[in-house]
Amino acid sequence: MSRRPLIAIPSRFAASTSALRYAAVVTARALADAVHRAGGEPFMMHPVGAGEAASRLAAADGLLLPGGGDLAPGAYGESVAHDAVYDVDAGQDAFDLAAARHALAAGLPTLAVCRGLQVVNVLLGGRLRQHMEPDHRHVVHPVGVRPGSLLAGVAGVEKIEASCYHHQCASALGEGLVATGHAGDGTVEAAELAGSRGWFLGVQWHPEDTAHADPANQRIFDALVAAARS
Repeated sequence: MSRRPLIAIPSRFAASTSALRYAAVVTARALADAVHRAGGEPFMMHPVGAGEAASRLAAADGLLLPGGGDLAPGAYGESVAHDAVYDVDAGQDAFDLAAARHALAAGLPTLAVCRGLQVVNVLLGGRLRQHMEPDHRHVVHPVGVRPGSLLAGVAGVEKIEASCYHHQCASALGEGLVATGHAGDGTVEAAELAGSRGWFLGVQWHPEDTAHADPANQRIFDALVAAARS
């Protein structure tokens, strides 16, 4: 039996968890389960030491940049934070940006989920809307998929039901990013990289929420693992 492709997932810092009693480093189980169902091996990375991110990712076959707290507004040139900005962590930001930088430069297959897409957007010079009104927290809505896009080929649908939990979104896309999925209100919900060296897909929603029951969302993880395998 061939080995499972190793999919690196930078973990998230949590102030507390009931199972561990104290501050913890965590990964959403639904995310790891979706990668495992796809045939990948979830590899939870401790998100510290941004300067070592590239060398540590050398062992990985793919990268999954997950959701999490907000990026510091200073990362995209804004000095004042909206009151709704939460869970900013400078170390987390630095590691995610370094991991994304290496993955895009090396052509490492990459799936960017929610915050992950925002990280890539900011890395490429894009900007974020610090707070949306109304926001997309605890919302499931259809996302129109651009025909002929990578997302269309992966999901196999013209509209995908997206489970969202975000109060920020791209206000301007970074260099090379192309919007390939939109919510009904015009929010960019998916983006791809024109001329990318490797497989890349960014989605603003959380496909792991419904992947266990929705084949279109599970196929997003299947495609990441297939790209990592090849």
